[in-house]
Amino acid sequence: MKRRDFLAGAASLAAATRVTAASGAGGSRLAIANISTPTAMMREDSPNYYPAFFGELRRLGRIEGQNLTIERYGKEQYRGDRAELAEEIVRGNPDVILVFDPPAIIFKQKTTTIPIVTISYDPVAIGLAQTLARPGGNVTGVVVNPGPTIHGKRIALLREMFPAMSRLGCITPAGAWESSVGEPVRVAAQAAGIAVANFTIDLPGNPTTYRNAILQAAREGSDAIMMIDSPDAFANRVAITEAIAEVRIPAIHCFTEAVELGCLMAYAFDLKELIKRMAGNVDAIWRGANPAEIPFYQVSKFDLSINLNAARSLGLKVPPTLLATAAKVVE
Repeated sequence: MKRRDFLAGAASLAAATRVTAASGAGGSRLAIANISTPTAMMREDSPNYYPAFFGELRRLGRIEGQNLTIERYGKEQYRGDRAELAEEIVRGNPDVILVFDPPAIIFKQKTTTIPIVTISYDPVAIGLAQTLARPGGNVTGVVVNPGPTIHGKRIALLREMFPAMSRLGCITPAGAWESSVGEPVRVAAQAAGIAVANFTIDLPGNPTTYRNAILQAAREGSDAIMMIDSPDAFANRVAITEAIAEVRIPAIHCFTEAVELGCLMAYAFDLKELIKRMAGNVDAIWRGANPAEIPFYQVSKFDLSINLNAARSLGLKVPPTLLATAAKVVE
């Protein structure tokens, strides 16, 4: 027998043994895909949103190492080909795939049978679901887009904080500007009487790519920045905070956590709440629910948060109206 054939056979036997052991113990197998995050950060004790996910699963009786097997696919497993990674995960045939990044549509192209739970901007527009109320396929999850007006709201809040804003630089994940973000942002910016420019981040990004995009926005005359949300932007929030502090221009973010790190302001959904809902979806599927009939949850509540120290460092006086409506004020 050739060594290559022997190794392949051994790997297949090991995989089969792992699956059998989990199934025999009454356990469930979950594959997690998040190429913007190292696997070491995809755990219950990580300083991000994973504690909310695993904590909710634990509350529902699913405990890793007891009745739950987790297969993590993060930065280390990504070799530059998203479709290849999706195919690898699907080939492992887990019970459920939890998808943060890359987009779930890549996984749906590889399987129509394995249930997928994801966080999406517009699942109907990109072909993940027939409707939010009744997805009709193998994908369900949560939606972070309440509609195109969210961009106008963020622009209005930033302008209230910084009335002199004249040119807005948007830091956007690749593909989002053309598919769903660009038109509503342009409309909102035009209504506000300001110019807008897009600066794209090829995914997965890293501290250097985000810093370069922010520096470029400043060099090209942007006097304010709006971050467009993505799991990758969350993973790189520290680098984003540092780069925006370096260029010293006002910015509005899509995650409250950025304000806690020192950024000026954010108008954001409760990410931990959404992550808990995703855990509930995963558990429901394990209990027999059909993802085709599990509605996508669409976020509807957004909270304003403000960092007063960041405002002072930029020479901005926070309007009383913003302070009165802010759900969180960081001193």
